[in-house]
Amino acid sequence: MKKILITGAANGIGRATTIRAVEEGYYVICADKDADGLATLNEIYGQEHIETHVADFSLFNTLSSFIPRLYEQHESIYALINNAGIYHGKSVYLYSHEEIDEIINVDLKALIYLSKDFAEKEMKFESPRCIVNISSVAGEVGSCDALYGATKAAVIGLTKANAWNFAPFIRVNTVSPALIHDTAIYDTIPDYRRNEYARQEILKNPIMPAGVADVIIMLISDNARHLTGKLIPVDNGAYPR
Repeated sequence: MKKILITGAANGIGRATTIRAVEEGYYVICADKDADGLATLNEIYGQEHIETHVADFSLFNTLSSFIPRLYEQHESIYALINNAGIYHGKSVYLYSHEEIDEIINVDLKALIYLSKDFAEKEMKFESPRCIVNISSVAGEVGSCDALYGATKAAVIGLTKANAWNFAPFIRVNTVSPALIHDTAIYDTIPDYRRNEYARQEILKNPIMPAGVADVIIMLISDNARHLTGKLIPVDNGAYPR
């Protein structure tokens, strides 16, 4: 049974991906700061299918030590899905110093540390491994939340660079969703931005977390064995580019 690590696993895209991964026969290591959400997953699936770790990736000690500590328990992990993220949906003028540090830590620095530490542990096996980063259409076309847009743009650049850094054994791709319904972030997006996303979409079936999870699972499968350094939009055809 292949083991995969999903951050932000308790809710939204992370939870949907955990569910799909278990269905596909993966053993899922779930990390999130939401202890209650993780407990719910544990009640559903149990230790036979998942293990959970309460982790706050806004804290430097967590993001810098999480992978080394995990490998004290696991010899090898097949895939890393960097999903944990923060969105405030407010003007850059309204960010506090602490919030700036927090969003950069969670939305970017965590991906840097987790990815490099994962690659360092797994490259020695010289066998196929995967990293999937979660970016956003906001990283491609901009965002009313400048810090969120900036970090998601950086995730795209990090994905391309690490595809080179970790080749030929670790494939690195990013998924770029547009407006995703039924998530905590959805309710914090200003109405005018939600309306603009909806106007741009040429497919009208609302994007749900499960739809993004399907793409993530495809990217870690052998069906995507020739893909690395790629950005895969999940956006109902919005913002043609």
